[in-house]
Amino acid sequence: MQHVNYDFAKEEKTKKIRIGCASGYWGDDIEPGLETARKGNVDYLAFDYLAELTMSILRRQMLKDPSKGFVPDIVPHWEKFLPICRENGIKMICNAGGSNPMGAADAIEELCQRMDIHGLKLGLVTGDDLSDRLDEIRAAGVKLTNTDTGEEDIDRVKDKIVGAYAYAGADGIIDALEQGCDHVIAGRVSDISLYVGPMMHEMGWDYSAKYNDKIGAAVNVSHVVECGSPCTGGNSNLWASSPENWHIGFPIIEMNENGEAEISKVEGTGGIINQWTMKEHLTYEVIDPNNYIMPDGIANFTTVKLEESGKDKVKFTNMTGKGRPDMFKVCIGVEEGFMSESMLIYPWPNAYEKAQKAEELVRKRLDYLGCKPNELRFDYIGVNCLHGSTAPAPDPNINEVALRISARTDTYAEADLIKRNTTHLWTYGPMGAACGVNPRPRKVIGLWPTLVPREFVKPQLTIKEVK
Repeated sequence: MQHVNYDFAKEEKTKKIRIGCASGYWGDDIEPGLETARKGNVDYLAFDYLAELTMSILRRQMLKDPSKGFVPDIVPHWEKFLPICRENGIKMICNAGGSNPMGAADAIEELCQRMDIHGLKLGLVTGDDLSDRLDEIRAAGVKLTNTDTGEEDIDRVKDKIVGAYAYAGADGIIDALEQGCDHVIAGRVSDISLYVGPMMHEMGWDYSAKYNDKIGAAVNVSHVVECGSPCTGGNSNLWASSPENWHIGFPIIEMNENGEAEISKVEGTGGIINQWTMKEHLTYEVIDPNNYIMPDGIANFTTVKLEESGKDKVKFTNMTGKGRPDMFKVCIGVEEGFMSESMLIYPWPNAYEKAQKAEELVRKRLDYLGCKPNELRFDYIGVNCLHGSTAPAPDPNINEVALRISARTDTYAEADLIKRNTTHLWTYGPMGAACGVNPRPRKVIGLWPTLVPREFVKPQLTIKEVK
């Protein structure tokens, strides 16, 4: 047998950082994050709260009330996390600032006063909000082409724009940590930058070409963990064998200065981490695995090697990357009228035929009333709401079918008219209908994704001291 001399002293000198995921979306379960804070031996916790259209919703709130516009969950969340983080020396990095990081900081300052917590230094990262700069950007010759539809510029929707936010990188987070901030509250930084920022700060990496592979590694593993439990056995093909998902653990990254990492979770928590749960999330929302483009760098997912290094532990090596892209993704929120939604549930016998008759009645009723929605959709839940036209005909003796009726209109009045007339199906439609979900009509905010040159997105840091 060949013996290998292992240099433990060298291993001990290798710099490492441990970052725990504490939130993958607005409304996520915070108990796994609390368990990570207590038992995970982490240096940082990353909280992602934002989705593509969340910023436009938050901006509308801020325009109505200047004290709002941030994710309100930050207050009850930090009420639970702050004492644990102070005790364990953990820094929190979040994008809960939304459209109003200063408003979030004010709310946290008020919370600290109530909790008798003093001496905190909060870093507030902005610069992502381009809502009032679109004319300036277009005057510079930039066309805000819709990357989904190819429509060349925003002329058609210019008067309907709610807000425009760039997916900024980790620059502001790094600056905040270098300025000694205890916690960071950012606006629309990318999900991955919440992790890349502390990695770059702790390891001394910068955006020069010599660190391309290491930043590519940071982007790689951050992409795997950003959604939380989907890489620890949740939302997985291994759902049947993933144990105790009711007590699921959130992922922890341990990154070293060599650009190698290990992903794990708190021992004793539910869920599962193995190479397959990692691979599942490596392919999540990826178009070109050779070029996964993030504001901090472009990762190449085709070179990475995975090794199960222990129970619920996977080691990542051989990760590579390229430099930062010249363009930033920008999400422009656009008002697109109103939405009406109704549901009726039809029972056996002839459940499917009853639902089909109800659709016919609604279509003819709207024609009779002269109501022409921009979009009208009928989904048969239990039959085709997921598979659409590819779904086979149901069993004639199917037990029940729910008919979901949704419409998009220009005005609230039209949406309300459709909702009220679908309600009438309880009486003039097929027998046996049960009431489903029938919310009030609501405004629709559509997404106009585009690209903007990096030069227009300048991170800004404001430091707020909680005395």
